[in-house]
Parts: sequence; structure tokens; C-alpha cells
Amino acid sequence: MNRESLPRFPTNLKPSVTSGASICNIGDRENTWRLEIPSGPPKRYRLAQLDDYRSLPRSGFPWSPPLRLSLYARSSSKFISGTWGFGLWNDPFSMGMLSRASGMRLPVFPNAAWFFFASPSSHLALRDDIPAQGWLASTYRSPHWSRVLTPLWAAVLPVLLLPPGVRLIRHMISRTLKQDAIALSFDPTEWRSYELIWMEEYVEFWVNGDLALRTSVVPVGPLGCVIWVDNQYAAVHPSGRLHYGFLSNPEPAWIEFSQLSIVQI
Repeated sequence: MNRESLPRFPTNLKPSVTSGASICNIGDRENTWRLEIPSGPPKRYRLAQLDDYRSLPRSGFPWSPPLRLSLYARSSSKFISGTWGFGLWNDPFSMGMLSRASGMRLPVFPNAAWFFFASPSSHLALRDDIPAQGWLASTYRSPHWSRVLTPLWAAVLPVLLLPPGVRLIRHMISRTLKQDAIALSFDPTEWRSYELIWMEEYVEFWVNGDLALRTSVVPVGPLGCVIWVDNQYAAVHPSGRLHYGFLSNPEPAWIEFSQLSIVQI
């Protein structure tokens, strides 16, 4: 993955892009940025991302409640092949273990609060009563002690990847990892205001001044800010089917954001 240095990003965000992807100031709104991945076939990962945690250990991630994150955003399409979004998370599947600067981060269960899009190839719900893909407001909560389970899962992973094992994993993880989500029905290609309020007792998601979701499934911090678009998918189906990979992009895909603000309240 290539990295660039771009000046004057808000809140210390730094870019990461794969070959052919770009992050640029488009200048048609005050402080407006475009993250874009090129068109291309599957089997090659494409990413444009801004984050403020890449060189930090998880204990040093910058954000804890009470906090308000707000921005204006839009996407190039209603159905980008892959995932995109913005919000806060603990970068649970990081390859940071390969970098001294990241504090040797190992994979852990997720903590997150974000606006998140996943194309139909994905299935990311551990509960059967919440949406598993599409344009979502979503949270994940896992206790810090769950990190000790990661080596145990890895040790038995080859056996558990069979469909009965996947169903067992899904059931057992759902008892530790809490999740909430609601589908957002509006067109994400239009400029809208988004606001995320993260408190100790609840998380609220607001769109154009209207409350979309208020949930007591509150992530455990500290967390980092991330804004991204990519072409990957992941699916853990209730039937026990497990899939992960990259999707083709017939056209370049992009998201734009403006007036990002993150403040402790």
C-alpha cells in the first residue's frame, strides 16, 4: 500500500491509497475532499482511506466519549461495489502487527460507531433482526477482555471454517459482540449532513437534522476516525457460508466529504 502526505487535513487525518486510487481537494465546496478508487476487475484490492490512528497502538487511539462527529458527504453511486463510510472504530483486523510504529497490534473483536455501506455481496450482521448490508447506521461493542479470545479462535480456525463451525462461531461471538444497525433509506449520492454523538450510555445518528438511530450498544474506546471507500466484501451467513474477497468496479467509485468536525462535548 502506498502512502502520500497531503497538507491540512482536519483532525490529523492521513491518507492511504492503493495503486490508481487518489485523495484530492476538489474545491467546489469549502474544505471538500474526494476519495476515489479506479475501475477494475476483482482479485485486486482498491482502497482510498483517511484515518488518524495508523501509527498508534490501540490504547493510544485519539477518541473517547463524550464526542460529536459531523460532516457533509455524498457518494458517486447508490450501489458502490465494496464498502465505504465514515465514523469511529478500533481497526480490529489491522495488519499493524507487522509495524513497530503501530505497537504490534493484533486482531481483536470490533468496536465501532459509523455510517457504513456494504454492497449486496456482504452479510455483516450477527443478529437476524438487523440489516446485514446496504446503507446503514451501525454500532459494535465488544469488551476489552475479548482480545484474549483471538489466539484461541485462530488456533481452531481451520476446523471452524466448515459451515457447522461457522454457525457455531456466529452464535458464540454474538454472545460477546453486541451489534445494532438500522437501514438508511435516502439517496447517499446527494449532499447531506451527518452527525454521530457518542456518549457513555448511548450513540445517536443524525441525518439532515433528523434522528436516524439511538442505541444503547455503545462501543468501548478509545477509537480512531476513518473515512474510506474500497472494493472488498465479507459475508458470514446464518447458513454457515463464509465468503471474503474483492469485487469488480465497472466505473471509478468515489465519496466526497466536507466540513469534518470532531469535538469532545
